[in-house]
Amino acid sequence: MFFNFKGLKTGTIAVLAMLSIPVAGQDLLARQAPIDKKMRAVDSVALQRLIGDEQLENPAFGLYPDWNNQYAHHYDVELPEEYKIDLRHFCMPTPSRRITSNYGYRASFRRQHKGLDIKVYIGDTIRSAFSGKVRIVNYERRGYGKYVVIRHPNGLETIYGHLSKHLVKENQIVKAGEPIGLGGNTGRSTGSHLHFETRFLGVAINPAEMFDFVAQDVTGDYYIFRSGKKGSRTDVAAKTTASRPMPKARPRTKIHRVKAGENLSVIAAKYGTTISKLCKLNGLSRKSVLRIGQIIKYS
Repeated sequence: MFFNFKGLKTGTIAVLAMLSIPVAGQDLLARQAPIDKKMRAVDSVALQRLIGDEQLENPAFGLYPDWNNQYAHHYDVELPEEYKIDLRHFCMPTPSRRITSNYGYRASFRRQHKGLDIKVYIGDTIRSAFSGKVRIVNYERRGYGKYVVIRHPNGLETIYGHLSKHLVKENQIVKAGEPIGLGGNTGRSTGSHLHFETRFLGVAINPAEMFDFVAQDVTGDYYIFRSGKKGSRTDVAAKTTASRPMPKARPRTKIHRVKAGENLSVIAAKYGTTISKLCKLNGLSRKSVLRIGQIIKYS
C-alpha cells in the first residue's frame, strides 16, 4: 500500500490553518473582553455622574411643584403618606455639640420653635448638611436674620438662620460640607447661634430626629416621613399642640457604627442588650449581614 505523505502533510496544514482562524478570533475576543468591561465601567461612572449632576441641578423635582427664590417654606401640595429620606452622605452643619434651644413649643414666646438652636460664635463656619442647590439667600430683620435655604435630592430642605455673612448665592450648587455662611447674631436673636431647620415639602421636622449633634452623626441611614397618621409630623399637628405645653422629649436614641468583624451578637454583648431587641429597633433579622459603617440603634 502506498501513502502520499506529501499530500497528507499539505492537507493537514490546510486544516490547521482553517482551525487557526476561529482560535485567533477567540484570542482577540479574550483580549478585547477586559477592554469592553473597562469601557462599560467608564460609561457607568459617566452615567452615574450625569445623573448625579442632574439631581443637583433639579433636586427632588418629582416632589416639589416649583422652584422659587422667595418663600422659605410654603407649599400648597399634597403630602405623600410615607416617604423614605436618605440621610447618608451627610455633613454636620457645625462641629458644635451644644443645643441652646430645642424644637417644640416655647411657652415664653407662646409659639412653636421649628428648629434647633446650636451654639456657635460669630464667624464660625456653617456648612451644607447635604449636597443640593441653594434656593434662597436672604435677610429677615424680625426673623431668620441672614439665612440660607438649600434643597436636597433626598427631598429635604435645610434652613440656616442668624448668619453674619452669606458665602453662597441663589441657584448655586453646593456639596455636602461646603461652607455656606458664617455664624452670627442677626435677625430675631438674643445671642450668637445657628438656627437649623429641616423641612419636607414645607413641613417642619425636628432636626434631632435625624441629626445627633452631641454624637456628631445622623440617627440612622434613613428617616421615614409619615403624614396623615398617628404620630405624623406636620404643621397641622404642631398647631393643635401649641395651646398646651409640649410633652417631655423622648430619651435620645443611642447608636453604634458597625466595625470590621462585628455582628449582632457582638454588639448586643457590648451594650448589654439582646439580639432580639437590636433586630426590633433596626428592622433586622437574626440572619442579617451587617456592613462596616452601618448605623445600629441599641437603645
